[in-house]
Amino acid sequence: MSDVAELGRRAEQMIAQLAAISAEPGRLVRLYLTPEHRRAADLVAGWMRAAGMAVSEDALGTVRGRWDGGDAGPRKRLLIGSHLDTVLDAGKYDGPLGVVAGILAVDHIMRSGKALGFGIDVLAFGDEEGSRFPATLATSAGCAGAFDTATLRLADGDGVTLAEALRRYGKDVDAIPSAAYRPQDVAAFVEVHIEQGPALEARGVPLGVVTGIVGQSRLRVAVIGEAGHAGTVAMTYRRDALAGAAELVLLVERIALDSGGTLVGTVGRIAAQPGAVNIIPGRVDFTVDLRAMDDDVRRDAVAQLQAQAWRMVETRGLQVEFETFHEESAAHCAPTLRDALGAAISALGYPRVDLPSGAGHDAQMMAKLCPAAMLFVRCKGGISHNPAEYASPDDMGLAIAALIRFVENFGPLAQ
Repeated sequence: MSDVAELGRRAEQMIAQLAAISAEPGRLVRLYLTPEHRRAADLVAGWMRAAGMAVSEDALGTVRGRWDGGDAGPRKRLLIGSHLDTVLDAGKYDGPLGVVAGILAVDHIMRSGKALGFGIDVLAFGDEEGSRFPATLATSAGCAGAFDTATLRLADGDGVTLAEALRRYGKDVDAIPSAAYRPQDVAAFVEVHIEQGPALEARGVPLGVVTGIVGQSRLRVAVIGEAGHAGTVAMTYRRDALAGAAELVLLVERIALDSGGTLVGTVGRIAAQPGAVNIIPGRVDFTVDLRAMDDDVRRDAVAQLQAQAWRMVETRGLQVEFETFHEESAAHCAPTLRDALGAAISALGYPRVDLPSGAGHDAQMMAKLCPAAMLFVRCKGGISHNPAEYASPDDMGLAIAALIRFVENFGPLAQ
């Protein structure tokens, strides 16, 4: 495709414009249902209109660009998209690349005058990262018909609930069910995303076909002991919550290492109370994140962690409490869609590389609605969730070119 370089240049320019929309000077912070989200959504809506799409916004704030495919009449729809929200101090490619890729693909195909025989919706989700509220994938859950109304009661760091934030954003929470697509109206969902890992760079290829997205279990763990004087309580009499928590943190690592590479485990947050240098910790709270493509492996890891924790606390005279606050099953990408993406990559002269995703994505939620697939794009050093995150214009141009080929040949799959 002769205009790969131009597609990459346009993608880089659009992503840079989105990256300029931030709540904080000097770093990228764009959270769900904030003024920055509103500005980004309006910018994307303008691009969609310029590409010939009709634009709407659902009750959870997902911006939808709709194109009939150049052929009037009721048609199944191919959904393409990703998210606009970021983590704190983010990179600029995670999420926006998938939105921009969908817009540029529709723009290119529409200008070619080719009738597709199916419609396309480009979706710009507002909440994939969960950086503001303690939930993830809320907006794609709305589209998939899998939104949990209990999420509306969750509050951000300022005590604002999701329901209240939606109202402030101008949304009607009672209209959330209307955000759901009917399964019979949708053919598939596809998402273009940076890899967020080093596999493609290590293999020297720009694009990869995602085989599936790992399932996740996230737990809050509280270890409760007894606070005491650091100088006067003998070691044999201590009920040190932090010592017990340290044992469990290492246990998370050991369970993951013993899995033979099928599971990863992370303790990402830990806090000891009362948190003084001269007081034995009486309580420690920490989080556990376990991920695996095999849901049984992940569930077994949770059970193993809990069983060994009970034994540990009996030995140390402690208490332990577990709370699961996020549970998501693994999503396997549809083989027919994977093959179609692989064929598009091969048509551009590159080998097909298949790889799993260790991160969660909107495609994971959309797979509850319809067949789903993902196209990964090489990122420098595998770095993501970091200002150093980078995908080259050349690689982004190839990804959009592959997406265009995928869409142009999607007709038989849309039936």
